Amino acid sequence: SYGLANFDTKRPLNDSSVFELASVSKQFTAAAVLLLRDKGMLKLTDSLRQYFPELPYPGITLYHILTHTSGLPDYESAMNEKWDRRKIAFNPDMISFLAREKPPVVFQPGTKWEYSNTGYALLASIVEKVSGQAFHAFLSANIFKPLRMGHSRIYNTRRSLKDTIPNYALGFVYDDSLKTYRMPDSVSDLHFVYYLDGIQGDGVVNANTADLLTWDRALQSFSLLPEATQKEMTQRHALVDTAKKTYYGFGVFLDSTEYGNVVSHSGGWPGY
Repeated sequence: SYGLANFDTKRPLNDSSVFELASVSKQFTAAAVLLLRDKGMLKLTDSLRQYFPELPYPGITLYHILTHTSGLPDYESAMNEKWDRRKIAFNPDMISFLAREKPPVVFQPGTKWEYSNTGYALLASIVEKVSGQAFHAFLSANIFKPLRMGHSRIYNTRRSLKDTIPNYALGFVYDDSLKTYRMPDSVSDLHFVYYLDGIQGDGVVNANTADLLTWDRALQSFSLLPEATQKEMTQRHALVDTAKKTYYGFGVFLDSTEYGNVVSHSGGWPGY
């Protein structure tokens, strides 16, 4: 490990530093949905409006959402235009916003593939409704604790509760004009890091490299998800790129290379 976990205090990163995973989080959301499905508590054919009848988006199933084929509008761009930026939004706020503002679908469900943060945030809220637990508590009890991922957690309270994590890698961005690194909170174009800080499901799992290695080994050994469920998660459900022959499973991208099949996901957020 190299570099700084905090550019202001010059605290260095180390091999246990905890990072925001951004969209790498989506595979954990997908796994939570599959765990509930395997317990018979929901079906992938369930409709979104079964859980949130106030949302004006008929014909969308959990399968559509898992595979980014739902056509749901992007909550980030919609809230960027109309949300009170002095307030931190949480999932219920986002759902109420969509129900009130009714931004239209991008396409009819199942007709196309388009990456959707909205969908995965809604999946986290569905996990809460079905399980009766907060999303962070469900992931902790059903994924992180059983696998002994002791540095992993949902972290969407840094700004609202001033909640802190030991050995945390703070995300900084480089300011070309000032020739220095700054917290994205102080950059006007990046103010969404503040007012969208409470949204979970599409991001905000935080972990370190050792925990991610534990997660990878758990997937490869089927020690968390049964083999049939694991194969379903990494099945080629939706075509993403015809030229590259990239597909999407449940919370993961799937590629074929000269070395074999690749299961992966990227993630990005200001500073990460």
